[in-house]
Amino acid sequence: MLTSVQNPLVKQIRKLHQSKGRREQQLFLLEGTHLLEEACNTDYPLVNVFCTPEWQEKHLSLWNLICQKAKQTELVTDRVLKALSTTVNPDGIVATALPAQTNKVKITSLGVALEKLQDPGNFGTIIRTATAVGVDGIWLSRDSVDLYHPKVVRASAGVWFRLPMAITQDLKSEVEQLQNQGVQIVATVPDASINYWEIDLRKPTLILLGNEGGGLSHDLLSLANYSAKIPLSNGVESLNVAISSALILYEARRQRQTQEKKL
Repeated sequence: MLTSVQNPLVKQIRKLHQSKGRREQQLFLLEGTHLLEEACNTDYPLVNVFCTPEWQEKHLSLWNLICQKAKQTELVTDRVLKALSTTVNPDGIVATALPAQTNKVKITSLGVALEKLQDPGNFGTIIRTATAVGVDGIWLSRDSVDLYHPKVVRASAGVWFRLPMAITQDLKSEVEQLQNQGVQIVATVPDASINYWEIDLRKPTLILLGNEGGGLSHDLLSLANYSAKIPLSNGVESLNVAISSALILYEARRQRQTQEKKL
């Protein structure tokens, strides 16, 4: 059992709390029972798994499965587990995992592109919503929040493992390629002349969402086939970007389900 927070392995894992450590070690953190269950359900590659004896006793079947899949497993004290975790009250288990190897997302029906998104909670919520709607995947600009940020993974409520996502150095180029393949590009703009539900979202569509404060860049806006707004009452400047994504994605789903019923 690991009992000291000064243990070299513990010190190494704690560096994963920061993006620099995640880049250098090519590992990221998974925290909590639910995320470990989802990782096992999707056969996501686990490296180190740490749990307390109390957690192990309560989750023997899951622990046995983890032992088959992980490269290394360790029992730790409560104090060590708290040191490993980024949460205030960890539930007894923390793991490290390898980053996904994909660098491409194929979008043929419905997708999302995020430019300079900064808040990990927003990103995790967008992942959760996009998965629920059934999008093909998400493109993320390189200057956005870290895809492997612990809060992003936690906020996705476990579906992080199920949605194709890729980081790109040149988001404009990816959007242009999709447009050339017949995918319509829809940008969210506060002062647009049309509402988002006025667009035919039954067609292959990529939805562009921008930075929480600055919105989308001119480069991406110039590519949009449509710029749409979410109407707001007087005195309200904007909606949270995760809420905005949910409204538009579910409108796309509503339109498509209505079409299917007619057929």
